[in-house]
Amino acid sequence: MPAYLIQHPAEQRREDILLEDPHLTLSFQGDWAVFTDADGICLALPSGKGAHIQRVDPKDLAPE
Repeated sequence: MPAYLIQHPAEQRREDILLEDPHLTLSFQGDWAVFTDADGICLALPSGKGAHIQRVDPKDLAPE
């Protein structure tokens, strides 16, 4: 299942976000990172905010 971890710069004081969905896709439209699922756009992040987006596999998230 596609999963993405979104981390914001520390000075923004925002929590990390983990998005998971069997139909999740990521595209870049202009200055935006756009996450889409079977129902349409579920999250859009502007590039200027400095968020770090990382694709993670479910096996990477499992505790050891």
